[in-house]
Amino acid sequence: MKYFVLTLALLCGLARAEIQPFVSGSLAQIQNERAGRPFVLALWSATCTHCPEELRMLGRMVKKYPATDIVLVSTDTPAESDELARLAKTYGLSDKSQWVFAEAQPEKLRFEIDRRWYGELPRTYFFDARHRRDAASGLIPRERLERWITEHVK
Repeated sequence: MKYFVLTLALLCGLARAEIQPFVSGSLAQIQNERAGRPFVLALWSATCTHCPEELRMLGRMVKKYPATDIVLVSTDTPAESDELARLAKTYGLSDKSQWVFAEAQPEKLRFEIDRRWYGELPRTYFFDARHRRDAASGLIPRERLERWITEHVK
């Protein structure tokens, strides 16, 4: 029955990337799954003032450069997953890897991601193929994002 429902969802175009719980160890999992490959880790929230503009820009970049691997991590809660999925779809990012903070203490996750990150959003990390990272808080200038993509994404 489970496979029938999944097949039906795919045929009807209702399937979307599953939003996974972001818990301690999730960043290591994300990096391991992308060993040797560059990616962008975009932290956002449904209530963030500047996140919609950033997500729109990321969606446009993915359309222009389809090989760009973007991982979305929402700092909201799993209870808001439906709304988060709807927003990701709105910005053309529904097929990207999606995660949502799922720990009782979000500070623990922020500390694990980056000891120098205090929760400001949007927060973006550019991981090169060797997973050296560059962090940015606030809106990323489109030129910076596009330059990084053209330098790192094949």
